[in-house]
Amino acid sequence: MFKKKKILCIIPARIGSKGIKKKNLKKLFGKHLFEWPLDEAKKSKYIDDVLVTSDSVEIINKSKKKGALAPFKRPKKISSDKSTSVDVVLHAINFLEKKKFFYDYVILLEPTSPLTTHKDIDKAISLLSKNKKAKSIVGVTLNIGRHPFYNYTIKKNGLISPFSKKIVDIRRQDLPTCYYLNGNLYISEVKYLKKTKSFYHDFTSAFVAEKWKSIEIDDQYDFIMTESIISKMNG
Repeated sequence: MFKKKKILCIIPARIGSKGIKKKNLKKLFGKHLFEWPLDEAKKSKYIDDVLVTSDSVEIINKSKKKGALAPFKRPKKISSDKSTSVDVVLHAINFLEKKKFFYDYVILLEPTSPLTTHKDIDKAISLLSKNKKAKSIVGVTLNIGRHPFYNYTIKKNGLISPFSKKIVDIRRQDLPTCYYLNGNLYISEVKYLKKTKSFYHDFTSAFVAEKWKSIEIDDQYDFIMTESIISKMNG
């Protein structure tokens, strides 16, 4: 609990995946991928409950053994690669509210972003509470190498064309500052999420994370990169 506000963390961990087979059960330094955010959420000073939503009985059972809530098997209609994270989060919130469990804030942590720590989570919660205009906060990272001014499209004739109409021949240090969404955490007031069905709106604030914490594991290359970072950080 934070300032008398009850906080729920939701970790989506379905069994299917395209880039890596059974990705959420793949082990990263001895832990299944879905266990990384689960363990960090359990260390948080402010999170009251951690819920894992999955269509896998194996993941559900393992989550319960680690002290997480896993009160249901996720329905098929929200377990495909076309299902949105917000659909999954709202399903879990509605399930709990029918059981008379209510929360003020909800946190979404994706197993594909295992470098997010409990310190990041608690800092983001604190930042959101201090911003009186914000209703949600999401992870972002400074965009330099992939700045939109450097992007091009390929036309039908095979020739390239600047994606932006701005001047592309510009030094990096002169670029206007911009950020990309890194996916490492999402936090929202529950009432506002239910109203907007999105973490992104006019009242979304930013939690800025370092580039190395912003890897999302979608394929084997990302997995190898993450292993290398963790190995380096652990000496």
